Amino acid sequence: MTEQKTLRSQRWLAREDFRTFNHRSRFMQMGYDRKDWEGKPIVAILNSWSEFNPCHMHFRQRVDDVKRGVLQSGGFPLELPVLSLNDALIKPSALLYRNMLAMEVEEMIRCHPVDAAVLMGGCDKTTPAMLLGAISSDIPTVFLPAGPMLRGNSRGKTLGSGSDAFKFWDERRAGTISEAEWEGVISGIARSPGTCMTMGTASTMTAIAEALGMALPGASSIPAVDAAHQRMSVQAGRRIVEMVHEDLRPTQILSREAFLNAIAVAMAMGCSTNAIIHIIALARRAGRMDVGLDDFDRLSRQVPVLANIRPNGTSQYLMEDFYYAGGLPALMNRLSSFLHLDEKTVSGGSVGSNIEDAQVYNDDVIRSVETAVYAEGSLAVLKGNLAPDGCVIKPSAMSAKFLRHSGTAVVFDDYPSLKAMLDDPDADITEDDVIVLRNAGPKGGPGMPEWGMIPVPLKLVRQGVRDMLRISDARMSGTSYGACVLHVAPEAYIGGNLALVRTGDTITIDVPARSIHLDVGDEELARRRAQWQAPPPRFERGYGKMFIEHILQADQGCDMDFLTTQAGASAGDPDIF
Repeated sequence: MTEQKTLRSQRWLAREDFRTFNHRSRFMQMGYDRKDWEGKPIVAILNSWSEFNPCHMHFRQRVDDVKRGVLQSGGFPLELPVLSLNDALIKPSALLYRNMLAMEVEEMIRCHPVDAAVLMGGCDKTTPAMLLGAISSDIPTVFLPAGPMLRGNSRGKTLGSGSDAFKFWDERRAGTISEAEWEGVISGIARSPGTCMTMGTASTMTAIAEALGMALPGASSIPAVDAAHQRMSVQAGRRIVEMVHEDLRPTQILSREAFLNAIAVAMAMGCSTNAIIHIIALARRAGRMDVGLDDFDRLSRQVPVLANIRPNGTSQYLMEDFYYAGGLPALMNRLSSFLHLDEKTVSGGSVGSNIEDAQVYNDDVIRSVETAVYAEGSLAVLKGNLAPDGCVIKPSAMSAKFLRHSGTAVVFDDYPSLKAMLDDPDADITEDDVIVLRNAGPKGGPGMPEWGMIPVPLKLVRQGVRDMLRISDARMSGTSYGACVLHVAPEAYIGGNLALVRTGDTITIDVPARSIHLDVGDEELARRRAQWQAPPPRFERGYGKMFIEHILQADQGCDMDFLTTQAGASAGDPDIF
């Protein structure tokens, strides 16, 4: 069989029938001729650029670099715009639309005459969304990370996006910084294209894409505006054409061991709490139903935090420093005893061969196992009667005194009522109390807004308090920090035990023991459950209605129930239509 007959795109373009005539004529309408496509892999460049997404501002130019690489290797590149999700601007939550982008990527690949795809993403939800769609469509795919922005700067101080925004906001609320200082933070904290340069969700997820083997070695660490990012984009274009000839597809790369590598790397990076939701969703799309919360907790106990990057600990370093220190290959080299080194990657080599020559150039930025930032992994999974299906906390970015804590619950059913208390200088609350926010989960939010890093109440901020225990079924930004228990499952909106907590109840957490407990008897909980009434629907039409009806819980990855591998196959062969 000739290559021309094996290329998927040739089903549209290489036959002698009326439909093929129509396909060819439309290509020629765009100015292409037969030499552009005949016998060549057609590579779709799925570009999530938009003028509402500052993280992807440079993609307008980078797509030309990818095209250059595709042409150099004998492919035919075509740009295919897709939904652009920017976490800072989309309300109520970019997670609400993660699955919408995943569906678009899958269907755009399936319905067009393409043989391979380069995915251009990076802002928090675009990475998992694009990978979810690519896994389900399963053609040769390379993920191209947007890269982190340059470090922030104001009045001679280095600023980290998100993390320092939260810190200075508390100082402004406390009245300790001037309006001019605050304006300097606003204008200086994000000063180039690229994703957050702290160890937030964006850098976490692009590192996970690389650790999974779906991005080129070192790609996730390169700053967005560095010339090396342009070169990497060209390399991705060249490599994707080679992958077509090798028939190297996501399902051949994404083994259970690949996901265990991703979890280990995430822990060593001091990852965002959002990593749990996205990795579980990706694993389920790849048919790895045995990847779950227990794997995160086990590896969390084994793998230390090696990346000394804000918001972990008291680090002064940001992603730009991480890149200069050797980037992800250097960290993975130091982590190699925890990794499955024989796993395949899009480079054509194994994980082991990709990292064997990587070196660390700054031992304070990328620590050794012996000098780790934090002895255990970044995240901890807690379970108990308040979260039977689990919840998550980030011990590496919180005050140690709350690792074991009992306090009185102060409960809020919605964010507006919570905010009123937070801004009240005379609020009835103490540092030892436990703030509880509910109805902010996958269905209740909807889409799990990043409300989980609940600000410390103004009354306490003015007293010098900067951390306290907070519990919710929401998420928090990966740039966030503090003693925040998140992703409580099942969520309150569907009747999880979080819905039964009352102000005045005692809640106890023990992070070393991985437990969370509502100190209320079973009989009393049963009585409260009998009185509980479900909140009204958040949406009554459109995508939002579909989302609420089909979204899975946080411990299952927040994918749609009809998009998982177990839901069955979709019509993949264009010949039948």
